Amino acid sequence: MIVTNLKLQNWRNFREADVPIEKTCYILGPNASGKSNILDVFRFLRDISKTQGGGLQKAVADRGGLSKLRCLHARSEPEVRIEIEMTDGDDEWFYSLAFKPEGKGAHRILISSERVEKNGKLIKSRPDKDDKKDKTRLMQTALEQINSNGNFRNIPDFFGKATYLHLIPQLLKFGDQIGGSLIDDDPFGQGFLERIARTTTRIRDSRLKKIGKALKLAVPQFEELEFEQDKINGRPHLKARYKHHRPRAGWQREDQFSDGTLRLLGLLWTMLDGDSLLLLEEPELSLNDAIVREIPLMLEQVQRTNKRRRQTFITTHSEALLSNHGIEYNGVLLIENGENGSIIRRLNEDEKSDIDDGLSVGDVALPVTRPRNVKQLGFWG
Repeated sequence: MIVTNLKLQNWRNFREADVPIEKTCYILGPNASGKSNILDVFRFLRDISKTQGGGLQKAVADRGGLSKLRCLHARSEPEVRIEIEMTDGDDEWFYSLAFKPEGKGAHRILISSERVEKNGKLIKSRPDKDDKKDKTRLMQTALEQINSNGNFRNIPDFFGKATYLHLIPQLLKFGDQIGGSLIDDDPFGQGFLERIARTTTRIRDSRLKKIGKALKLAVPQFEELEFEQDKINGRPHLKARYKHHRPRAGWQREDQFSDGTLRLLGLLWTMLDGDSLLLLEEPELSLNDAIVREIPLMLEQVQRTNKRRRQTFITTHSEALLSNHGIEYNGVLLIENGENGSIIRRLNEDEKSDIDDGLSVGDVALPVTRPRNVKQLGFWG
């Protein structure tokens, strides 16, 4: 399934947004403009669609309540609305969800509207007669109700499998010392090694072989990558061999890897791991600009070798990443701050013309995202 259009009302930074979506989307914008909040639309729908421990009420509560989700610029409008158009083979799907507080001193979040359409035909509309008899039913979406979504089970399945990655190398290196429980879905990579360990041996070895080839091109002196489990405590590890005059002296475990090596390794593994919606938060962090510049082509290469193309959303500030001329400008979403909240748009005709004339997406789009008075930061004291 592929998302083709996203429409938001009263969602975080966005009082209103309505944009076409491509198979690979690069989301650009100033700090605090709402880049991460676009990714969080899909994380929110994923959290609702979880078969265990999910649902609308928890998804809202985990984000600090409705007051944290609702756009501050929509002062008198309590309702939040998300509308998504998707394709699945030859079928066109539409899903919309609107919710707001019950009011009158109650603290419940209730669905004000939920609709599902297939090829233009309405197959679910709420509130229905049963909801009107029992308002408590409106605390749950049809996405989380197995008895209600049999005609469109592919939609909660699609949302529920979305993958978000913002791997923090220190959590992986020092997981034993940090301790503590993992955050749901482990977005920061603390359980990354356990995820690799749960993969079947054949698939794991195949992926690590592919990743090893990439690391050999990107990491100086790198030779090979292997998986092993500690014979004493059973903990999983990755180890890499680097060139050394003594054959066994060049081996290192993941706690000795550079931050950049771990970030790249996590990025490559995630690209290869499944065909669900992939949400990447600033993949350029900790990586050399020469490597960052190749990320768009790396994504495209993985897409070509997979049986099914994986739709990817990427937030970035990186001039190096956006200098790659392989980026399709129709896939660029540009966020700008406005008086009534953030505005999200695609590149305009003049900007597209500049790219056609040889400029990169970075050359054209990044100046738009820079704070107007940023040069005065050097004199802030």
